Amino acid sequence: MPPARVLQGEKTRLRPLREDDLPLIERWFNTPEVRHWLHQSDRPDATLDDVRRHFWAPVEEGRTAAWLMETSDGTPIGVLRLLDIDPHHRRAELAVSIGESAYWDSGFGTDAVRQSLQFAFEDLALRRVDLITDADNERAARCYEKCGFVREGLLRERRLRFGKPIDMLVMGILREEWADA
Repeated sequence: MPPARVLQGEKTRLRPLREDDLPLIERWFNTPEVRHWLHQSDRPDATLDDVRRHFWAPVEEGRTAAWLMETSDGTPIGVLRLLDIDPHHRRAELAVSIGESAYWDSGFGTDAVRQSLQFAFEDLALRRVDLITDADNERAARCYEKCGFVREGLLRERRLRFGKPIDMLVMGILREEWADA
């Protein structure tokens, strides 16, 4: 797999994740308004060791490409990953989180996702990228649909959010759909 490289968009710059970024991700994942939308909301607060295992180990193992999302002036605002990259089936899962809520609803996520899809389909020659998001996360679903993702299904009561079961939405994009967008 080619290593993650710097990806430059109109609003964001994605640079390969570094181990010294992990404390920032730990802070984001322990921020209540961010944590609400994470698949981690019912888990104990993240520790630096948890973040290292969850974010850094898969990068070192070569099965994940990960970037720190920055604004054009270099302000770190989030993290984006292509998870479980499978070169045999030519697929991966997208995971994105904007940890700085001041940058929500401003097009930063859409710009970053578009860059990652270009990397996935051109650099990695994948044929499919999919994701799972909370069914009630309308902001995320709009972002993904703007990037060409299609709603593929609903996973009923897939996870707990603060003790209550919630549905999750499966979305995917195929290489030819991305090329036609």
